[in-house]
Amino acid sequence: MSKITIEPISRIEGHGKVTITLDDSGAPTDVKLHITALRGFEQFVVGRPAEEVPRIVPRICGICQTPHHLASVKAVEAAWDAEVPSAANKVRELMHLGNMIHSHSLHFYFLAAPDFVMGPDSNPATRNIVGVIGEAPDVAKQAIALRKFGQTIVATTGGRPIHPVTGIPGGLSKSFAEADRDAFLAEVDTMIEYAQNGVALINSLNEKYADATKSLGVIDTWYLGMVKDGKHNFYEDTLRFVSPDGKTKQEFKPAEYLDNIGEHVVEHSYSKYPYNKKVGYPDGLYRVGPLPMLNVCDSMATPLAEEARKEFVETFGAPANQSLAYNHARLIEILAACERVKELLNDGEITSTDVKAEVQPKAGNGVGAIYAPRGTLFHNYETDDNGIVIKGNMIVATTHNVPTMEKAIQQAAKEIFK
Repeated sequence: MSKITIEPISRIEGHGKVTITLDDSGAPTDVKLHITALRGFEQFVVGRPAEEVPRIVPRICGICQTPHHLASVKAVEAAWDAEVPSAANKVRELMHLGNMIHSHSLHFYFLAAPDFVMGPDSNPATRNIVGVIGEAPDVAKQAIALRKFGQTIVATTGGRPIHPVTGIPGGLSKSFAEADRDAFLAEVDTMIEYAQNGVALINSLNEKYADATKSLGVIDTWYLGMVKDGKHNFYEDTLRFVSPDGKTKQEFKPAEYLDNIGEHVVEHSYSKYPYNKKVGYPDGLYRVGPLPMLNVCDSMATPLAEEARKEFVETFGAPANQSLAYNHARLIEILAACERVKELLNDGEITSTDVKAEVQPKAGNGVGAIYAPRGTLFHNYETDDNGIVIKGNMIVATTHNVPTMEKAIQQAAKEIFK
C-alpha cells in the first residue's frame, strides 16, 4: 500500500491537492480531491447595506469578478422587485461577455494550451505560455489580443478592468458612450476571426491527441447550464439540467434553485458537493461550465458558433462526457461571445442614457444567477426593512464541479495506473 500526493495543484486559482492510494499491485484503490481553502463571503455580506454588496463580492475571485458583480446586483434587484431599463441590461451583458472572452482565452491559451501545443514530452520548465509564444507565436498573439479586447470591454463598461463597480440596483451608474461603441466595432470582426482560428486549432489538437481526449476523465454525470428559449445564453434566464444520456431535461428559474440543488458535505474537503436534488446524492452529481452549456442547449444563439457546435457533436456525441472536451467547448463559447458582442454593439439602444431606475430598499429575498466562465453562479440575499443583508448564500461556479472533478480524476487514475 502506498500513497501519491499531488500538492500544490498548479494552473488553478485557489488551493487544493489530490491523493491517490495504491494497493500492492500499483492499482488505485482511492482517489480524492481536497479543496483546502475557505472564503467566507456568505458571512462577510451579512450586516451590509445590500447596495454595497455588488462592490464587495467581486473579491471572491480575481478571474470571475464580473459575473460575481452582476449576479449580486441581480439578486439585490430580485429582493427589492426593481425594474431595470433595457439599455442597462444590454450594457451589463456586454460587460459580462467581455469577461467571458478574457477569461476563456486565459483558461485555454495560457493554462491548457501549453500541454497540447508543446506536447506531453516537452520540458515541463518550458511548457507554459512563454513556450507557446516560441512554438506558435501567431497563436499567442491572437490569444493576447482576445484577452485585451475582452478586458477593455470590462474596463469601459464596468469602470475598472478588475472588480467592476458600475452595476447598481436598478441599472448602471453610467451609460455606454458612442465613441467606445465605435472603437469596439472597429475590432470585433478581427476578434471573430481569431475566435474561429481557435476553433480550428482545437479541432487539429483533438485529432492529434484523440486517444487521450476520448479516454481520460470520461465520466457520466448530469449537466447544468443556462438557456433562453432553449438556446445557449451567457446572461439569462432559465436553468436546465440534462441527464447523462440526454433524454431527461429539468428546467427551473433562479428563484427555484433551492428546490433543485442540494449540497452534500464530505470529510476530506472544505467544498460542499452539490447535486440534483430531484435525483439525489450521489446519482445526481452534475457538471457546469462550457461542456455542460453545450450539452444542455438545443442550439447556439449565433450562426458561426452553431456551425461549430454541430461539428463538436459529430466529434464527441450528445451529450459529450469527455472532460478534455471542455477545451473545445470553451473555444466555441469565445466565438459565440464575440458574435454576440457584435450584435450588441450594433444595437442602437446600447448607447442610450436611460440606464438607471429608481429603487427603494425593502425587506425581501432575491436570487441572481449568471453563467460565469467556470459555470453557473448563484447569489441569494435576504434583506430587512432597511435593505440590510441579514442572510446570504452563494454557490460559486467551481463548487458545482468539485465532486465531478474528483470523479474524473478517479477515472483518469484508473486509466493511467492500469
